[in-house]
Amino acid sequence: MTGWFSKLRSALMGAVAGPRQIPDALWASTLSVYPFLAARPQADVMRLRELSASFLGQKEFHGAHDLEVTDSMAVAIAAQACLPVLHLPGGLSWYDDFVGIVVQAGEVVARREVTDEAGVVHHYDEVLSGEAMELGPVMLSWQDVADAGTSAAQGYNVVVHEFAHKIDMRNGVPDGCPPLPAGFLGTTSSRAAREKWLAVLTPAYDDFREKVIIAERFGGDKPWLDPYGAQSITEFFAVACEAYLVNRAAFARDFAGLVTLFDAFFVPH
Repeated sequence: MTGWFSKLRSALMGAVAGPRQIPDALWASTLSVYPFLAARPQADVMRLRELSASFLGQKEFHGAHDLEVTDSMAVAIAAQACLPVLHLPGGLSWYDDFVGIVVQAGEVVARREVTDEAGVVHHYDEVLSGEAMELGPVMLSWQDVADAGTSAAQGYNVVVHEFAHKIDMRNGVPDGCPPLPAGFLGTTSSRAAREKWLAVLTPAYDDFREKVIIAERFGGDKPWLDPYGAQSITEFFAVACEAYLVNRAAFARDFAGLVTLFDAFFVPH
């Protein structure tokens, strides 16, 4: 990797003196490509810029199959990855369980293996635009990242999706409920906070899953939210986070209860 990001990495390792702030032109270009970032309050945009520079200093990017990760690509990924933790207590510490980010040119096909309740092993192929591995790296399709400025209209954002999974994984196996502090929404314990979270998220997921089934099997109206969220409550959490963070207005029309829940978590007061 060459350019500003390479100089930043060298500076942080003490090899050379170099700029630690994202250059003005590079940041302005990022905001123009991803309008949902620029649309946030000015204080948020300034905080996002600082957080993104710190993120870039902590993570290592690897382009798969000789893909060159440029400065603009790295900053684009960093800015979107930092959205979920923009106001979370602890900031980037939510992402301290991994270092590597693997960038693919486009979607990849992963070979999967599952064993059913009868003990029969099934093999299948899954097309992935991203993947977050527990205590491991994050994989992203650059094509999906590059299109995020446009796909925000549909509430789709692969970076936010995978980093939402990372947040969900902070307390073990992902289950749609991130670690919650005692006192969350007036609760008196972490257990009570979890119960309150799931009391809102679970019925929203069940209702969404039913709508997706009706649309796919019986020709009903297609929900606005990405139907991939119907796969599991874990995926529903990640898909809902995408929409909430990149197209809050559209998300609120269908999920007002989740907006209140997510506000309490992502923007605590």
